[in-house]
Amino acid sequence: MILLNTEQMLGWVTAFFWPFVRISSMMMAAPVFGAQLMPVRVRIFLAFAVSMVAVPMLPAFPAVDPISYSGIMILLQQVLIGVAMGFVLHMIFQALVIAGEAIANGMGLGFARMVDPANGVQVPVISQFLIIMATLLFVILNGHLLLLQLVVESFRILPVAEYGLSAADARTIANWGSQMFAGAVLIAIPAVTALLVVNISMGVITRAAPQLNIFAVGFPLMILLGFFFLAATTPSMLNRFTHMMMDSFELIRSILATG
Repeated sequence: MILLNTEQMLGWVTAFFWPFVRISSMMMAAPVFGAQLMPVRVRIFLAFAVSMVAVPMLPAFPAVDPISYSGIMILLQQVLIGVAMGFVLHMIFQALVIAGEAIANGMGLGFARMVDPANGVQVPVISQFLIIMATLLFVILNGHLLLLQLVVESFRILPVAEYGLSAADARTIANWGSQMFAGAVLIAIPAVTALLVVNISMGVITRAAPQLNIFAVGFPLMILLGFFFLAATTPSMLNRFTHMMMDSFELIRSILATG
């Protein structure tokens, strides 16, 4: 006859519960995993599967009652840590949305919008194209596997406890938002600069030949040249995205180490 006491059952529950909370919170905020295209049941199953695989490799967790005050504080910390990890990487993808909107406005395609199936909001078609390319690159570079590896390592770097991320870590994540806008400028500036030169050229042509119908010639030409510049600058955009992605992973590691 096997006798189980309350402490043993509590230890078994917490050994799986805390990793599941942190991993599922990360998947909720992270790109690819947190996309609306991925059903919630699939996301929960993935978090459950990763937790089951990771638990034997993780250190022992404190046997704390999840419905006690300490358990609630630990629960909130695990949610914050997971959301912070996913949110830092999610901002990198939003930089592509901002860059795509700037390029689309320069091309005259700012009105051409579609619903982003990953986030459920309307974005320009250029932004959607860049997000698709970045998602494919993220998967090709095994970014999803690196993120899963990092969230498993986070239990060693920042163990489960009542205290996790500090106010300084929150300010670091907020300051990282400036990198999102800076990265968007660096991604969009080649194409936007080229389109600006074309706009200036069309203005000069209009002044030189007022009889020319600039609306009939300029808009199709801007769209055509915009696609040409977009195709020419896409490799540099993806290289910039790769550097930003690696910087985000380093930022996550530094936040966990100082938490």
